[in-house]
Amino acid sequence: MDVDRYLARIGCPSPCSPTLETLRCLHLNHLLAVPFENLSVHSGEPLSLDLPLLYQKIVVNRRGGFCYELNGLFWWLLCQLGFEVHILSAQVKNRFTGAYGPPFDHFISMVTLEGHRWLCDVGFGSGFQLPLSLETDGPQKQTHGLYRLRTEAQLMYVEMSEIDAIKNPKEDTAWRALYKFTFEPRQREDFNAMCHYHQTSIHSVFVCKSLCSLLLPNGRITIIGRKLIINSLSDKKDQPSQTKTDLSDQEITELLKDKFGIVLSNPLTPKDTDIVPPPVNY
Repeated sequence: MDVDRYLARIGCPSPCSPTLETLRCLHLNHLLAVPFENLSVHSGEPLSLDLPLLYQKIVVNRRGGFCYELNGLFWWLLCQLGFEVHILSAQVKNRFTGAYGPPFDHFISMVTLEGHRWLCDVGFGSGFQLPLSLETDGPQKQTHGLYRLRTEAQLMYVEMSEIDAIKNPKEDTAWRALYKFTFEPRQREDFNAMCHYHQTSIHSVFVCKSLCSLLLPNGRITIIGRKLIINSLSDKKDQPSQTKTDLSDQEITELLKDKFGIVLSNPLTPKDTDIVPPPVNY
């Protein structure tokens, strides 16, 4: 890996020392620079979790990816920079079906700094912007949401509140689960089968919907199928705004280049179909 080139890709200065300030910079800048996307699945491009190939795709070719790709490469970067980092497995609560995915559904990392554990995830799509402290169950306020970690039956749940709770936190704040996980250390190879599943199964959101999403300083821009969705945060106390626009294939191509920096090698087949609920809610 050319660490300096990776850091330049996400707009972080080099050299970087393994500190909390560095970790926060890496995490946030990664989300602002590298799209969460599954366009390879819908454009007939081969998808590999081999680290040099991930580096070529995301850093050299300036593409994005989904969790196994983004968090896998980010894990490698953290290791190269001298962080103590462990891979963990999570199960995502699907916002379309309400069901949790099977084990190894989601790839996340835990960094330990001076005895303090931090949860890192640059491959979720609409999650937390900065690493979450694993040493507290209290609310953790960030620019795009309010988050907390809750323990239940030896499982950790990552939860997010409604956006208005950032300005007006309440004891009765409604929390929405994003995913659950354990602290059992994993290896990258453990995720191979589920990576294949998410490229082939009718139960996977990544098969049923073509996605491309990028964090913005004041919101998020997303393409799902042939629809553009822009969420904008507000400095006022009212709810953030959202706009939805139908797109032609040509407009999708132009937006991918102009807003996400993505130029695909093969034609994209946009898709947005209903997900077939999995037979088991894990």
